Amino acid sequence: MSEPVLRVDALCKHFGGLLVTDSVTLEIAAGELHAVIGPNGAGKTTLINQISGLIRPDAGRIELRGRDVTALPMHARAALGVARSFQITSVLPRFSALQNVALAVQARSGSSFRFFGRADHERALNDEAEAVLVEVGLGARAHVPALALSHGEKRVLELAIALAMRPKLLLLDEPMAGIGRDETERLIAVLRALKGRFPVLLVEHDMTAVFALADRISVLIYGRILASGAPDVVRSDPAVIAAYLGDEME
Repeated sequence: MSEPVLRVDALCKHFGGLLVTDSVTLEIAAGELHAVIGPNGAGKTTLINQISGLIRPDAGRIELRGRDVTALPMHARAALGVARSFQITSVLPRFSALQNVALAVQARSGSSFRFFGRADHERALNDEAEAVLVEVGLGARAHVPALALSHGEKRVLELAIALAMRPKLLLLDEPMAGIGRDETERLIAVLRALKGRFPVLLVEHDMTAVFALADRISVLIYGRILASGAPDVVRSDPAVIAAYLGDEME
């Protein structure tokens, strides 16, 4: 069996006297879409923040392809191929969709232009950025300012920005949050088309999306993994139903 792309071992994080991540252990294999679900306050975003390097764990170990990255900052992990989205949309509102993605291409490629330079003057950046937008279904919106996009389109644009980084591991923090059912179905279709290209850790409340996409699911309750396994196994687990899915699946 090949080495997992991501291994999280006995991760712990306190905020004051509150234990938010309680000895969490999980692995993500190459090409796997692994969903982490749980109620509000379960510690899902804190977990993804530790994996991305945004915050440091108090104990435990994080490995990327066998390399210990526990102490590495976020930018160093990004250089190793970790890309992520956030719960709150984070795009440059006055830049077009194309410019937003071109800046990500520029940052990844180490272009001679400054990050906030005239990226639109470098044809290679635009060509690659446009190809990514077409891939996620935003090709026709390439020249629209991000502020004029719908909320769902902004979430897809965030995904395009992450893809422009050519990720080796993609972390998605509630990409369906705040979008309608039609836009959710569109984003599910985009993510389904990307499945298998690289491993994905998906934190999500939308159970339709989770069960449509996940190869494996881990259930986080009060900072601890309650259950982990194939979607059908997790869906039928009495402890998971009692603690979480009973309300979510109604």
